[in-house]
Amino acid sequence: MLPEGPPELVTSERLRLPVWTPEEAEDIRAGRRREGWHRDYPRQDDRDAATIYRVGDAWAPRHIVRGTTTLGSIGFFGPPEPAADGLPEVEVGYGMVAEARGWGFATEALRALLAETDRLGVRVRASVEPTNAASIRVLATCGFTELRGSNEDGELVMVRPLPAP
Repeated sequence: MLPEGPPELVTSERLRLPVWTPEEAEDIRAGRRREGWHRDYPRQDDRDAATIYRVGDAWAPRHIVRGTTTLGSIGFFGPPEPAADGLPEVEVGYGMVAEARGWGFATEALRALLAETDRLGVRVRASVEPTNAASIRVLATCGFTELRGSNEDGELVMVRPLPAP
């Protein structure tokens, strides 16, 4: 049996990570902006993530909001599935508008979601372009220590082991 998902709203010291609403997902798919969204949001990666959005799915994409401004998105590519070793595992993706990079927001958002996946007993993996040094640093900082090689797109697949109980 797979675990339930994270709460609809995850928070950290500086950020709120609410799951997208169906209306927001539709606006993101269409590339439409809303009040409170950074002028460069949604990005193409956000529009791509909106194609896998499912209403009522706690494992769906979320906004990364600082104060009253949405700066990016983070979320899972569907609910966890049992990995080869039987542990439930899920893939995470994230991205920020250029102006918000370098402030630790991606690391903070990822750590907040990882606290929830740890609580649920779900291991997390991420795929990253080998040339994306900033994202590789975020993943390493957040404990993604296992390298599983590359996927069919040539991205590195990194995994964060579950913490010991």
